[in-house]
Amino acid sequence: MMDSNLNSILYVEDDLHVRTTAKLVLEVIGKYAVRECSSGREALLAARDFQPDLILLDVMMPELDGLDTLALLRSIPHLAATPAMFVTSLTTPDDIARYAAAGAIGVIPKPLEPLRLAGQVYTMWEQRLQPA
Repeated sequence: MMDSNLNSILYVEDDLHVRTTAKLVLEVIGKYAVRECSSGREALLAARDFQPDLILLDVMMPELDGLDTLALLRSIPHLAATPAMFVTSLTTPDDIARYAAAGAIGVIPKPLEPLRLAGQVYTMWEQRLQPA
């Protein structure tokens, strides 16, 4: 059985305002420990000594986009099976199918609604435990 506790999040977002707001909300309302990264490369470095319960990624980022970042994070043994979610404005059915194919357990649409963010993360986290 999977552990149902969500305590720590690796959050990758290149937009400083979005990243700062989301981190604050996730920490204050969600009570999660959040390690923030401004790029995919920074996330790969941070992941060496951080074992988050969840990986939360923006999709559109310079250099490494969210999908490429997730694929590289999955090559790190202790993150190979860590649940991931995308935070993005790219939410067409084809986009969502690509995220699911990459192993995402959910998608949170942008623009973010800060007061709903912690609840959205928690709901998707809990839904991954439900039988299909």
